[in-house]
Amino acid sequence: MGTRRESAVLVSVEFGNRKGPQLRTASLARSAALLSESADDSGLDATATRSFDFEASIEEFRELVLSAGASILAEVVQRRPKPDPATLLGSGKIDEIHGIVASSHADVVLFDYDLTPTQLRNLEDLLPCRVVDRTQLILDIFARHARTREGQLQVELAQLEYMLPRLTGRGRSMSQLGGGIGTRGPGETQLETDRRRIQRRLLQLREELEGVRRVRAQQRQRREAVPVPAVALVGYTNAGKSTLFNTITRAGVLESSRMFATLDPKLKAIQLPSRRKVLLSDTVGFIRDLPHTLVTSFRATLEEVQKAEVLVHVRDCTSPMQEEHKAEVEKVLGELDVLSTPRIEVLNKIDLLPEKEREALLASGAVAVSGKTGLGVEALMARLDQALVADPIVEQRFQIPQSEGLVLAALGAGALIREREFDGNLVRMTVAGPASLIGRYRRFWKS
Repeated sequence: MGTRRESAVLVSVEFGNRKGPQLRTASLARSAALLSESADDSGLDATATRSFDFEASIEEFRELVLSAGASILAEVVQRRPKPDPATLLGSGKIDEIHGIVASSHADVVLFDYDLTPTQLRNLEDLLPCRVVDRTQLILDIFARHARTREGQLQVELAQLEYMLPRLTGRGRSMSQLGGGIGTRGPGETQLETDRRRIQRRLLQLREELEGVRRVRAQQRQRREAVPVPAVALVGYTNAGKSTLFNTITRAGVLESSRMFATLDPKLKAIQLPSRRKVLLSDTVGFIRDLPHTLVTSFRATLEEVQKAEVLVHVRDCTSPMQEEHKAEVEKVLGELDVLSTPRIEVLNKIDLLPEKEREALLASGAVAVSGKTGLGVEALMARLDQALVADPIVEQRFQIPQSEGLVLAALGAGALIREREFDGNLVRMTVAGPASLIGRYRRFWKS
């Protein structure tokens, strides 16, 4: 895309009489009040609720576009009973978009919808610029943020799987090398080669990623040889996972308000209040209608989620769409077959709530934190201690000779000393710590 930011016309669509979810946060109550100042005092009607849901989706789409590095020239909204199978939109709306593009010299029209190959081809024939749908836009953002070789392979695999059924008749967008949003990543392989060459490249990518997966499995086996439970942060994109990860681990990973800033997983060992160690991982954020090709392609990365003993679901408590975001995260967790994994729901960004709401949330017993300020993080660590069952905390009496300095040091570093007394050359103490550590020194147990 070069240094010049691409200019885009955004198209958002709503079909049928879709009713948005009944969102129950305090933030929604404030937003709903703004939307219905002239409405009846008894509450928000179905139309207003649906309108709010659609408006929130449009706002999320804007954030996606900005994350892709484009500038927004104009926005177009289409509401109709059902999509046109040939062009998605009605002919009048297409004429309107054509006029906007022609007068503004926009580079691309971005649709907040997944277009079929036929719709994409027809729209490119009717409009004087490139057309990119929601999935292609998300893939482009992933391509921008992939830093490791593994991440780049995963993005390219997803892009080619998306592009393969759309090769026929792509016209303008297929004739440009790296010409902007939707063309970033595999380059010429994506754009102008035949299906057989793309199939060969897909096979090669899958083999390379399988190699990455084997290496990751070997690394995990080495970690599991010394039992250290794994905990994964999951959540909707921009829920504040990386900020919370940094506060807990002081790892200094990238924090950004842009979507999908974290693409390659980060792992770091941390110590819980019980003194036992766990491996904490920061993972890619989920989003509404996350392309299935990405979930499949990022299998190696998302294995950190699949192998975790506990999932920490980080939620933005200030978002008016947090219940919908929770449902989308759970949908992806279902695809990964980890819905049965123990999960801690964490309400993040409480520092942005009014003081009374913040105090009420903390008093309710919810795990509420501020990844930015560290408020509530100690309570989260204690909750993690309770949730981990693979290497449970046990309490044991020991009688250890003072000459066993290494044993005393290991227990002091990895467990909590409840009581300790000295009797000649012996140290008698009560210790609470991980069963794996306590069992290692069974010969010094005192019944």
